[in-house]
Amino acid sequence: MKDYLPIILSSATVYVFIVVAIRLFGKKEFAQLSVSDLVFVLLISNAVQNAMVGSDSSLTGGLIAASTLFIINYLLKFLMFKFPKLEVFISGEPRLLIYHGQVNEENVRKSRISINELVETVREHGCQSIKDVDLAILESDGNISVLSDNFKTQTSHERKRRKKVLPQS
Repeated sequence: MKDYLPIILSSATVYVFIVVAIRLFGKKEFAQLSVSDLVFVLLISNAVQNAMVGSDSSLTGGLIAASTLFIINYLLKFLMFKFPKLEVFISGEPRLLIYHGQVNEENVRKSRISINELVETVREHGCQSIKDVDLAILESDGNISVLSDNFKTQTSHERKRRKKVLPQS
């Protein structure tokens, strides 16, 4: 067990570092992965692998590192559930981006979202323009929720049926 203590400690350290780094660099980056983001995630995992297991490339060393990450992840989620302030600290809070067709410039800037990205998200949610949006929120998981008056008055069945009859381009 003594031989594996460095793996456990370095795996825990890397986990905490990655969580803090993701929090500092913004939450939207991982909700909508681009090709460069995917490459980044793959390279980060490769870069920190040696830091976690060192020269121990055995199956046992890898399993201990993976088990440590699972346990720390479980404990962190448990602590975030028990202590909501910790969850806000780690995950952040939702941010209002659009309210009644008006963009909240300050929150959009703080979230590092371009107007083009916001317009694209609005269109993906079935609105023609920002003026059609009642509420758009950057959720703490990095996704953007968009609600419009048209959305509120339709049931999900009506939305599905409407999608089926739209002409294909």
